[in-house]
Amino acid sequence: MPGLKPLLRAAAVAGLAVASTVASAQPAASNPRTLYVLHCAGCHAMDASGVPDKGVPTMRGALGQFMHLPEGRAFLVQVPGVNNAGLSDDQIALLTNWTVRQFSADTAPAGWLPYTAAEVAQARAQRPADVMRARAELVARLQRDGHALK
Repeated sequence: MPGLKPLLRAAAVAGLAVASTVASAQPAASNPRTLYVLHCAGCHAMDASGVPDKGVPTMRGALGQFMHLPEGRAFLVQVPGVNNAGLSDDQIALLTNWTVRQFSADTAPAGWLPYTAAEVAQARAQRPADVMRARAELVARLQRDGHALK
């Protein structure tokens, strides 16, 4: 049937057009809890406890500790999980501010300033080559400064 191929091709093209229209019609997530559930909870758990024995650190109490150092603050938005989540700088700022307040408010520096999209963009452009080493160095430095961080 020579006429079947063009019909199938037209149907496939129409299907792709419908799929792309539906995808573009969906609003970007702007609720930080929704962003957390969609992009963080799968590894860090709903309560942010992580799975430390599997290499997924807890966020509980830890995020605020990192914010005591400018390099630690930058590190929070440089980690692979953040950068591979497919989120915009605005969404990362929103989500990170929420996670600090939600899971680490008591360990964050007094009067800390919320992340901005510009700050996130700058930090993400300067990611460490060896994330594990960078984290270990930050943790050691924070421990020397009297912060209880594992």
